[in-house]
Amino acid sequence: MPTKVLDLEFDAIPEAITGLEAYDRAMVLVRIGGRPVERVYVPVEAGKIIRDNLRSAIVRNAGRVFWEYFLREIIACPAEDAWVGQPPEATVAICTRDRPNDLLRCLEALTHICNEQQEILVIDSCSSRPDTYEVVQKFPTIRYVREEKPGLNRARNRALLEAHNEIIAFIDDDTVPVAGWLDAIRRNFCHANALCVTGLTMPLELETEAQEAFENYTPFGRGFVHKIFRWNNLNLLSSGLVGAGANMALRRSVLELVGPFDIALDGGTPALSGGDSEMFARILAAGYWIVYEPAALIWHRHRRSWKELRKTMYGYGAGWYAWWARKLLFEGELSVVPIALYWFLVGQLPLAVRSLFRRENAPSFDLILLEILGCISGPWLYLKSRRINPQ
Repeated sequence: MPTKVLDLEFDAIPEAITGLEAYDRAMVLVRIGGRPVERVYVPVEAGKIIRDNLRSAIVRNAGRVFWEYFLREIIACPAEDAWVGQPPEATVAICTRDRPNDLLRCLEALTHICNEQQEILVIDSCSSRPDTYEVVQKFPTIRYVREEKPGLNRARNRALLEAHNEIIAFIDDDTVPVAGWLDAIRRNFCHANALCVTGLTMPLELETEAQEAFENYTPFGRGFVHKIFRWNNLNLLSSGLVGAGANMALRRSVLELVGPFDIALDGGTPALSGGDSEMFARILAAGYWIVYEPAALIWHRHRRSWKELRKTMYGYGAGWYAWWARKLLFEGELSVVPIALYWFLVGQLPLAVRSLFRRENAPSFDLILLEILGCISGPWLYLKSRRINPQ
């Protein structure tokens, strides 16, 4: 049975949450004072969840962030922003191609949370049909730009050039941002050394087996602790730990400070993914900060079919090793080799064995196998992509 996704304030949980007959459990995002602080899974019994049972489950599983904000509420001591000043204005950029239904839902959400100073920009990455343009025309305040060459990173570079504001907040077309998301992003740019901010990305729905598998194996969320990443507190070849490209913001000056996105990486190219992680690594290597802000919450609609998920997992493996190939072959980063071997021998191989023997909580073996096949193909796909997309 599917999992119901709920978003609840801890002090405002109703006595009973009903109408859940189609579900056997729920994933609950818990907030305190509006801030996401914890996620718990609770069973659904007789089509409902009783408040006392839910509160007990939250208290049993709660981590440090929950208790910090719980105590702050009790003693009326709100958390203070570490950085002060006037946050810069932002442009929200959605790079999209041939997904009008997802785009419509995303734009409808954005129009409810953005003010007139916060520009919304749609970069149409050469859609094959007019649907994308027609969706944007329903929103007179949203600006449409068509990029005639395919590639997500090419579209991201176009957004950096087209945006009118200092900050460009990128979200995927299959996401739904919520109130407070953009303000949480913007305030973290009050420090001049913050060149990138990422946010918390949670599943919009868990209605299919594929969506459950994605969330269990490779979730976009990075937890509820606010973090500042620097070159000296994170291995640059593990830069994906800072967040996901589905919910990231950059200063427009990133073009001059570290260069544009690599157009031979990510969606729409043979390399399939890896563009965000490569950019994260370059930002950190240049001495700038990447801030992870859990209060910057968006909801992501994971791929619903197993076929789509299989394609995604192959693409993740290919993209990761594609940008590692860039580091090794074009930047001379020899440490890529031992790290790639370590990742395979200590991470993927044991996980594949557990999956093959159907150990508890192990992901499906075909997903692991496809990811490994993608990793093997990644370097060759990157070289092919560079021939098609010269730098």
